[in-house]
Amino acid sequence: MATQPGSGNNPAPAASPSQPVAGSTAGGGGGVQQWEDEGGSEFMRNLLRSTPSWLVSAVVHMVILLGLALIAVDEGKTKEPPKIVSEKVEEEEIEKIEEDFEEPDLTNIRIDDVIAPQPLALNEENEELDDISPFDDEDEAVIHVELDPLGEDRAARSDLLATVGSWKGTGLSGRGKGRGSLVGQYGGNDASEAAVARALKWLAEHQMPDGGWSFNHHQHPNCAGKCRNPGTLGNDGRIAATALGILPFLGAGQTHKEGQYKTTVHNGLKFLVYRMKRTPQGGSLHEKGGSMYSHGLASIALCEAYAMTRDKGLQEAAQMALNYISYAQDPVGGGWRYAPRSAGDTSVVGWQIMALKSGHMAYLKVLPIVISRAYAYLDSVQANSGANYGYKDPGSGQATTAIGLLCRMYLGWKRDDPRLARGAKWLSTQGPSKGNMYYNYYATQVMRHFDSEHEKVLWNKWNNVMRDQLVNSQIKAGHETGSWWQKGDHGADRGGRLYVTAMSTMILEVYYRHLPIYRSQSTEEDFPE
Repeated sequence: MATQPGSGNNPAPAASPSQPVAGSTAGGGGGVQQWEDEGGSEFMRNLLRSTPSWLVSAVVHMVILLGLALIAVDEGKTKEPPKIVSEKVEEEEIEKIEEDFEEPDLTNIRIDDVIAPQPLALNEENEELDDISPFDDEDEAVIHVELDPLGEDRAARSDLLATVGSWKGTGLSGRGKGRGSLVGQYGGNDASEAAVARALKWLAEHQMPDGGWSFNHHQHPNCAGKCRNPGTLGNDGRIAATALGILPFLGAGQTHKEGQYKTTVHNGLKFLVYRMKRTPQGGSLHEKGGSMYSHGLASIALCEAYAMTRDKGLQEAAQMALNYISYAQDPVGGGWRYAPRSAGDTSVVGWQIMALKSGHMAYLKVLPIVISRAYAYLDSVQANSGANYGYKDPGSGQATTAIGLLCRMYLGWKRDDPRLARGAKWLSTQGPSKGNMYYNYYATQVMRHFDSEHEKVLWNKWNNVMRDQLVNSQIKAGHETGSWWQKGDHGADRGGRLYVTAMSTMILEVYYRHLPIYRSQSTEEDFPE
């Protein structure tokens, strides 16, 4: 049945297919007029009432926009396109801007404020890193850290705590209140501790205004040549210099949270975090002059500072530094060298393994496959069945043997391993060097870890010579007071007085800087397998 007009169900009058509608009659206009007279106006009113308001608004705005568009097209036919007028920027103005640019003042920036805004940036010497996958297996991809902005200031510990008699904690726990007892127990004395204090004062006085250090200490405004023997590396090694500047403070228990030098440490850590380049493979601290040496040293500093304070502001930077070490490892030989993923050498390998161990003691993530590959690298350069080590091939260099043996200790060799015993006795026969602090740094740790918890025969022999040699050779007068210089040292020409001083200080901190690896009543802290 047809619906009647005005019933509300259908506002339009019913019509058969043959019934003429608007515009169907001859002349056109009469048909429209007839339709309006028969109720067309009422139809429009009803249609508008039933149409949603948003649809009406949309139609109206569309009509307006179409009208404006037609006007613009019409004007375009008669007028020339508008021209944008701007003044030409002169080249000299650009040069002036570049000349006036200064690095940001980091004085009032908190460490945890610096990390977040850093953009993804590739190391300028490795522009193709985006196209390289660090691992063939997705399961081996490095961990990505997400920090909870609502979390507490201190990160939670895991279940890796070690108990050593009255000592609780990791290998870094000797740097705290019990430092004095460790000094006496393991062969330090008042003179060695006084030498450390003088060295820290010299290092603090030669920290640059931006928070970092420079191997060319002549650049420091308060030094200006008063100290001799600047390093030649200069601005190309600022990251490495800063890491070496920070590590002796951390070794003495000074952090950015507490201690006499907390401001010094705080500003140094800010410098490192600010210099980190974020890449898809992790946080790079690789630099032109120091290469992966710089990255390894800086990673150790970040991991140790995080381990000692649990400051969540450092957690991401430390983990990202470890991630980059995982990426930079040679996937074939298992080592590290100057550029990421290059065939390794034992010298660079030593710093990376020490960084990984520091990260592990800080409860950060270290991939088991990275440790397995590093172990394979050491196998490839060992001589005398593992008692000695070469640089890139099997050999028996002093420094490389010391590095190799210390790495073996941290990678899981037990103290009663005959290869380790032969290596330690070989180092004892060589004795401390009078000019090579690089060798002395690693060899002192080997001898201390191997022997100081047991017979102490080899350790006492080594320590008495090494300790007194450093105490007696430290400068004790003038602007150089607290520093060391050893001509002929490995890397001394490039690193200068800052490098020799930092290495010497860490040697004198050996009594407490790391708890002995082979201590009694210790819980295993081996790398994950």
